[in-house]
Amino acid sequence: MNIGAAEIVLILVVAFVIVGPKDLPKVARALGRFVRYIRGMIEEVKRELGVENIESDLKSLDREVKDTMKDVDIRQDLQKTQLEMNKEFKQIDKELSFKDFKDQLKKGGT
Repeated sequence: MNIGAAEIVLILVVAFVIVGPKDLPKVARALGRFVRYIRGMIEEVKRELGVENIESDLKSLDREVKDTMKDVDIRQDLQKTQLEMNKEFKQIDKELSFKDFKDQLKKGGT
């Protein structure tokens, strides 16, 4: 939640009109203390719940999963196997074609 300069000016003008110029510094100090108190409470809850630890654990787990996925990637192995199979099929095709040719010669020559 980001508040820009225009929003701050608008809030100050509204506060000036509602509270008045005399009490505005007191209200601003009280509001500042309240915001600091709430931020402290949020930080304490984060510490108690271990949010930072959970966040770092999730990042570590994400790295491990990515590394594992790289190790498990079998695409290169499949491509290599496909190339080898294509070579074998071509060789078989040549042998069969040559054998058929020899058979035809034998039949025609006899």
